[in-house]
Amino acid sequence: MKAVVIEEYGGKEVLKEKEVSRPKAGKNQVVVKEYATSINPIDWKLREGYLKQMVDWEFPIILGWDVAGIVAEVGEGVTDFKVGDEVFARPETTRFGTYAEYTLVDAPLLARKPKEISFEEAASIPLAGLTAWQALFDYAKLKAGEKILIQAGAGGVGSLAVQFAKNAGAYVIATASAGNHQLVKELGADEIIEYKTTDFADVLTDIDVVFDTVGGEVQQKSVKVLKAETGRLVSIVGVDEKAEVMAKEKKVNIMDAWLKPNGKQLTEIGDLLAAGKVKAVIGETFPMSEKGVYAAHSLSETHHAVGKIVLTVSN
Repeated sequence: MKAVVIEEYGGKEVLKEKEVSRPKAGKNQVVVKEYATSINPIDWKLREGYLKQMVDWEFPIILGWDVAGIVAEVGEGVTDFKVGDEVFARPETTRFGTYAEYTLVDAPLLARKPKEISFEEAASIPLAGLTAWQALFDYAKLKAGEKILIQAGAGGVGSLAVQFAKNAGAYVIATASAGNHQLVKELGADEIIEYKTTDFADVLTDIDVVFDTVGGEVQQKSVKVLKAETGRLVSIVGVDEKAEVMAKEKKVNIMDAWLKPNGKQLTEIGDLLAAGKVKAVIGETFPMSEKGVYAAHSLSETHHAVGKIVLTVSN
């Protein structure tokens, strides 16, 4: 099968299109024939070697950890899915990722693709959607009526977090550039702050939850706007040492969220998509090829992509 792999760490030039062996389904696994996958910052961070202390795999490595497609093979013990089912998933993080024509997924991590959305839309959801879902509900325990500040509300994770928080009954404040205000408003934000012209720390106070997707100085300022003693900050980019000290002084909770693939939660998100309560936001689409992945990584590395970047797999 065709796959885009890396055989060494480095820049985008290390992305190579290769023929590799098609995976076979083991016990409680399925092979998914891919129709689409998507780009996440972890892809190019791993490509550059930033995460090798955490996941120092053997080469070649197939990047990518989102998939939408059709079940092509089921392994022993799989009873909930059959060949031909349309599915989407965030597979386990292994060196055999989803920049390929086929990928292996543990059956409990699969969710059925809602018929109301396309394969491209479904592929944009798993990693970003589960990241936002778990940060808001598993870590921050966001409740109806609370005020939440979502940093980078137009991004791949932020755009879903805005919708999840609004659907849960929270008052949603998001930061976004002027060009993305209309989009973020349509997603459900009650208040939008233009981060280039307004310092959110000057205009906000007593925030119950901050969802940090930026880190550094933004994270430190986010601690300042939290409600004393009961405020919670959840970050997906790591906890800044200075921010941690500030949080202790203010007696607020600061947490580092790390995604865990979860088919049941993805099914819940799928139900919201099917009902039209949440929508996938796709900024750009590229073919799943050496050239396409190169261009997709280039865009993701700017940190200014709107929504998700999707790769389509030719069939």
